[in-house]
Amino acid sequence: MPFVSIPDSPLLPGQSPVRIYYRDLGQGPPLVILHGGWGYEFYPYTEAIERLPNRFVIPDRTGYGRSSHIEVLPSAFHTAAAVETEAVLDALRLTRCVLWGHSDGAIIAAIMALRRPERYRGIIMEALHLDREKPRSREFFRGLAQDPDALGEAVTRKLAAEHGAGYWKSLIRAGGQAWLHIAATPDDDFFQHRLAELAVPALVVHGRDDPRTEPGELDRIRPFARVEIIEGAGHSPHSERSSAARCTDVVRDFLGSLSPAG
Repeated sequence: MPFVSIPDSPLLPGQSPVRIYYRDLGQGPPLVILHGGWGYEFYPYTEAIERLPNRFVIPDRTGYGRSSHIEVLPSAFHTAAAVETEAVLDALRLTRCVLWGHSDGAIIAAIMALRRPERYRGIIMEALHLDREKPRSREFFRGLAQDPDALGEAVTRKLAAEHGAGYWKSLIRAGGQAWLHIAATPDDDFFQHRLAELAVPALVVHGRDDPRTEPGELDRIRPFARVEIIEGAGHSPHSERSSAARCTDVVRDFLGSLSPAG
C-alpha cells in the first residue's frame, strides 16, 4: 500500500511527518488527480484510466480515504490542500505534470497553477467553483453539516466504505461547515483575485446539469480557459455513465494539445 511522507501539512498542524496515501496507476506522462469533497472512490476515474495513455497519480488529501483523519476543515482549506499537494509532488519527484481536479480539487488545481505555473504542463478543472456564496446549494451544505445521514443509504454506504464507518460523518460535516463559512465571506476570492494571471493551458469541463453551479458562474473563467460543457452531465462528468466517454474524449484532445513532457 503506497504512502508518501511529507514534512508537514497545513491541513494537519502540529504533526510531522504527515503520511499521504496515493494510487499510482498506468504509464506515460503523469496526470495528477485531485479529488473532490467526498473523496476519490465516490467519483472514480475508471473510464479515463482505461483509455488514456497516462500515469495516474491519485493522492488522498489529509482527511480522506487512507490518509490521516481530521477534526475540522478550515475555510481556507483549498489553499492549504494546494500547499500539501505541492509537497506530495516534491516527495514523488513529479515535475511538468498535468493536474486534473474535480470540484474542490478543481479549485486546488487552479491555486497550484497560480502558485507555481512553471511546474505544470496544463490543468483540467472539472466542476469548478468560482462563486463562494451559492444560494442554490445553501440547504445542501447545511444538510451536510447537520445531518449527513440524510444523503441516503446508497451514498452513505459508499462514503463509509472509503473513509471508515466511524469517521465518514465527521468528514462530511467538516466539509459542509467549511462551505457554510466560505459562503459567509462572498467578497473574498478562492484565487486572491489572480485568476486573470493563469499562465498554464487550462481546460474547464462542466456538466450542463451540475446542481452546484450558479447562473453566470462559468462566464468568469472563459477568458482564461477553454470551457467544454458536457450535455446531460451533472456534477461529475468523468464518472457518470452517460458522460464519462465524452469527458474522456475532451480531456484526451486537450492533453494532445499540450507541449511534450520533459
